[in-house]
Amino acid sequence: MRVLVVEDVRRLADDIAEGLRDQGMAVDVAYDGSEASAKLELNAYDVVVLDRDLPGVHGDTICRQIAEGDHQVMVLMLTASAAPGDRVTGLALGADDYLPKPFHFPELVLRVRALYRRKPGAQPRIRRVAGIELDSLRHAVRRGEGTLDLSVKEYAVLEALMRAFPAALSAEQLLEQAWDEHADPFTRTVAVTISRLRRKLGDPPVVETLPGVGYRLSPGPAEPGGG
Repeated sequence: MRVLVVEDVRRLADDIAEGLRDQGMAVDVAYDGSEASAKLELNAYDVVVLDRDLPGVHGDTICRQIAEGDHQVMVLMLTASAAPGDRVTGLALGADDYLPKPFHFPELVLRVRALYRRKPGAQPRIRRVAGIELDSLRHAVRRGEGTLDLSVKEYAVLEALMRAFPAALSAEQLLEQAWDEHADPFTRTVAVTISRLRRKLGDPPVVETLPGVGYRLSPGPAEPGGG
């Protein structure tokens, strides 16, 4: 899941971003409306956590732009305005959810995940591919009878591969989906993470490397071609 946090209070923005990254999300940050508009043009986000009262371009304008755009992006509006009329106005602008400040961070995480599951075209909460079961709500992965202990990035890479199945993802696509805009495209981070993931998934091997293409999950016996 890729998230854009738009908040002009830098410490709050950075704290939200770091907390979401700890939950396995790829997170970018914008500190004003103009920066947010530019990043929305460049990158495909699943969820935007959007402060309403922004310098540069107002949060209401950003929300309206997202709602009227071609990309399917879910918006969680954050604001100090908690009155019912303000919530109605925010939702009428196209926001998908509304959370007043101050908020409890665990609630924000749950709301972001809920918006991701509500996104048009989103896959089910529990995905089963090639003998692997991934529960996006519990953040749990099972293969066979065992629950796997995956790192945040190993989980994010596996989730991206399961979401793409039966197609392959390039290293660049995995960087985009599991890391953030600061990831070095020339790093071996993806290859190292794939190697660790393979080891934890065990035998028989399930993550294939396609030279010149990228990585994909192997179809199991009951999934020829990914059906």
